[in-house]
Amino acid sequence: EVQLVESGGGLVQPGGSLRLSCAASGFIFSKSVMSWVRQAPGKGFEWVSVINSSRGTSYLDSVKGRFTISRDNAKNTLYLQMNSLKPEDTAVYYCTTGGKKGQGTQVTVSA
Repeated sequence: EVQLVESGGGLVQPGGSLRLSCAASGFIFSKSVMSWVRQAPGKGFEWVSVINSSRGTSYLDSVKGRFTISRDNAKNTLYLQMNSLKPEDTAVYYCTTGGKKGQGTQVTVSA
């Protein structure tokens, strides 16, 4: 059974940083394409970033240069380093693969 457990969210001031983690199990993590998506209050899901098995990456234009996705295949863990955070980054962040997602972690950017 695919399990994805996100952590690392919290309240941060504009310009601050957070590092999200996603612990994965129940599938071959090293061979899987992994993504981060987010859902802001009252809005639909928004794709944020993706990393493939070769560590190729892609980003939503509004987070390019601020967010970095990475993976540690030895730990079956996906990361999202978020720098220069803005209030519009406030959302619940989920890691996803194969149509599955975790419970999410709340990120709130506010002064």
